[in-house]
Amino acid sequence: MTYNIHHANPPSETVKIDVEAIARVINQQKPDLVALQEVDVHTERSGKGLDQARELARLTGMKSFFMKALDYQGGAYGIAVLSKYPIVDSAGYLLPRNPTLGGEDRAVAAITVQLPGKKQVIFASTHLDLKEENRLSQAQALIGHFQDSDLPMILGGDFNALASSPVIDLFDQHFTRTCRDDCAPTIPVKNPNRTIDFIMFKPQASVKVLSMRVIDEQYASDHLPVVAELEIVK
Repeated sequence: MTYNIHHANPPSETVKIDVEAIARVINQQKPDLVALQEVDVHTERSGKGLDQARELARLTGMKSFFMKALDYQGGAYGIAVLSKYPIVDSAGYLLPRNPTLGGEDRAVAAITVQLPGKKQVIFASTHLDLKEENRLSQAQALIGHFQDSDLPMILGGDFNALASSPVIDLFDQHFTRTCRDDCAPTIPVKNPNRTIDFIMFKPQASVKVLSMRVIDEQYASDHLPVVAELEIVK
């Protein structure tokens, strides 16, 4: 699953933080791995005592890894991953941004998980910038970080880019998306009209796509979650 959770603030609520609603969405789908974006840790708006990544891990019975993209309101704001399987390694990277273009710092959070049968896979979450020039440099950096890995890799995220964009075209040269020409829209949650949230993997021969769907859940966040069922074949 990949899910931009809007710091667990339902769009219909002004300031309410509803981590339980996000957890319900995840638990209903029963994913093994979840890529989360827009995650708050100890911020004023979400609660100084609340680590959303750890709380979602607790509510879903999964393990978590959080990567800060930027300091925010006395805490941290960034991305996270959840895993049903043991995490044997984790790493976070800040992605490049041209300060003259504005925007926010962005990052990638990656874990290596131990699957049944002793197979391992890298699972990562990212959230790219709103500016295309930044997105392109961030995509190049992300691809470069993992280009030499021998393990299968699954990447989920809010790419802030349409399938027809130069950014997704760049990713398509290195990853295989779980949807190509028939990607259901992921935003806004009511009458969605564009697809910017994707799950992709590499190398192509290592993974088989069994199913892929966008979940029609209109309360918990301003993005619809994307779920793919994948089989690691190598």
